[in-house]
Amino acid sequence: MKINQLPAPVLTYGLVPLAHRLILLHTFMIRTEVVDEEVITSRLDRGEKGIVAIWHQRMYGVIGYAKAASRYRPSAIISRSGDGDLISELVRRLHFRPIRGSSSRGGKEALAAIVEDLKENLLAIHAVDGPRGPGGTVKAGLIRMAELSGAKIFPVYVSFSRAWPLRSWDRFLIPKPFSRVRIRWDQPISVPANMKEQEFESIRRSLEIHMRQNQITDDRSFGQESLLLEP
Repeated sequence: MKINQLPAPVLTYGLVPLAHRLILLHTFMIRTEVVDEEVITSRLDRGEKGIVAIWHQRMYGVIGYAKAASRYRPSAIISRSGDGDLISELVRRLHFRPIRGSSSRGGKEALAAIVEDLKENLLAIHAVDGPRGPGGTVKAGLIRMAELSGAKIFPVYVSFSRAWPLRSWDRFLIPKPFSRVRIRWDQPISVPANMKEQEFESIRRSLEIHMRQNQITDDRSFGQESLLLEP
């Protein structure tokens, strides 16, 4: 039986609490270092809006840090797939607000929902190359989201001293127990409204190059060869 075929009570009161406890136990065994956090918190505290831009491959690395951001009630797009039902319940426990949809299912609706959400809330988190890749690519949804909402883009880079790559499309990274995780905030990036196609693509491509270079540099400075995929 697939996850999406399980009865709702089994998901809500069985698998989700179990997964939540296991994740918390795992993150408890990891030491997290946060660099330049004030780049984003100082702006959010002044009421500025932001979209956190992160590689899908590195999402697990911010779970242990999520509670610190809970006061800003960040939203996140979660796939409408059956597995997304489980993930949606899980992310609620990890201090995020799920908004259902993805680039492959309900993408336009999810984008509109995030933009509408940012009218009332300060922060959204977005996997720039998710949910199916190609890995290492900043997809257009992030730029459109910033353009329509007026929120600044805050790139964040997550590096691991030791991690397991999964057999997924992006080689999703799980930090090993007793490893170190470094989370570094980059300076915000503004996106103008009403861009023409050429300007839109120029900003998207420039951000992709910028985020790739920074992530690879951070990985290497942290003592690891980067596992970020080529676009």
